[in-house]
Amino acid sequence: MRYTGEPLLESLEESRQALAAYPDFDTVGYGRWACVLKATDTIIGFCGLKYLPELNEVDVGFRFFPEYWGQGIATETCSACIAFGFETLNLERILGLVLPDNNASIRVLEKCGMTRSGEVMYDGECAQRYEILRPVSHQTLNG
Repeated sequence: MRYTGEPLLESLEESRQALAAYPDFDTVGYGRWACVLKATDTIIGFCGLKYLPELNEVDVGFRFFPEYWGQGIATETCSACIAFGFETLNLERILGLVLPDNNASIRVLEKCGMTRSGEVMYDGECAQRYEILRPVSHQTLNG
């Protein structure tokens, strides 16, 4: 949690309140999803897209419990969310905002095809800005 700037939730009730204050699905139709390990049906973290009204951009974000780090799960889910953003939501660009010391998340963003495009102040922190643009579709010209 040291790289998120968000407080650690201490109880189930605090978790419920945090979820109730998260209106993205109602307002923009998408948001972060729980990630469930199929083998055990256990929630292991989350990944998804979030609209950032302050920047008028969409961010891909992910967080997983430490015991699931280093297994490629973040890369797999992040890639799937980027594909969803382009193929289903028809987004033109997706950002990844990350604190400079968060090397593991930077590697995930880079593995997903994102490139560093500067810095941005977000939630009072100077974050590195990564982005990926919608792939140009190849169209066949007729005639």
